Amino acid sequence: MTNDQPARTGVVIVGSVTADVTTFSQRLPARGETILGDQFTLLLGGKGANQAVAAGLAGARTSFVGCVGDDLFHDLIVDGLSSAGVDLTHLRTVPGPTGIAHIRVDASAQNDIVMVPLANAQLSAEQIDAALEALAPTTSVLLTQLETPASLTLHITQRARQLGMTVVLDPAPAATLDAEVWRSIDIVTPNETEATLISGIEVTDAASAEEAGRWFLAQGVGSAVITMAEKGSCVVTAEGTSFIEPIPVEPIDTTAAGDAYAGYLGAALAEGWNLADATRLASAAGAIAVTRQGASPSLPRRSEVDALLAAQQK
Repeated sequence: MTNDQPARTGVVIVGSVTADVTTFSQRLPARGETILGDQFTLLLGGKGANQAVAAGLAGARTSFVGCVGDDLFHDLIVDGLSSAGVDLTHLRTVPGPTGIAHIRVDASAQNDIVMVPLANAQLSAEQIDAALEALAPTTSVLLTQLETPASLTLHITQRARQLGMTVVLDPAPAATLDAEVWRSIDIVTPNETEATLISGIEVTDAASAEEAGRWFLAQGVGSAVITMAEKGSCVVTAEGTSFIEPIPVEPIDTTAAGDAYAGYLGAALAEGWNLADATRLASAAGAIAVTRQGASPSLPRRSEVDALLAAQQK
């Protein structure tokens, strides 16, 4: 590489962005029931945007490709991404409402979410092509999820592959994908629920996680990282399987923990880390995220993640 060529250390996220409307209550209401809650927040969210913020906070040169509406939530989205240092050259403003996520969190830190795509549905192949071609000289890792239009998933992953990027798919929300999609994925990062739904193998422990990971490799995926919250992570590659020990924490809200994990994994891979070490960094980021309320506000800074990792290694 000559001195006038920039290093390919960037991360690009193609994905969803939402305004997150979150309520916190002791328990979730039964069908038809109204209960009183304890707290309410309105914040930047969406799996794509959260992963972009996480990668930005991890220190990676991060770009985001997606669509935001021209409504009252537009500035909330732009300000939230910009504050994490995310490049928004390829965030397109489209007529109409911004995507919305309605999140309910109970006292045990469990949540349920209804995501309404709205502006996210206007993401196009032309927008993706223009962004990835512009970013390819400086970008080595692409992160994407399944909150973008399903018809575009194969296009996103194949185009990134053609441009020499490492393609990381967070298969959430879980969905059945075309066989061709799996063959264009370098690393897939499902949690135990997603791995169970997609592979048909019930993931309950390390052995079943490894079995599910092997299923993904059999579909043509390069490597699989099965995340199991308090049980740690299972990294399955063609060379073998390794288990990343969990970092014990007291959970408050699991929202965006997977996004913290994905963003830090992408950033570490872009820095040239091997998959096992990148997974350890990602695990520490996810562990911090579950101890905080909200989506984007729970995403940790690199100094916090490095400090937690260092403390674990003593």
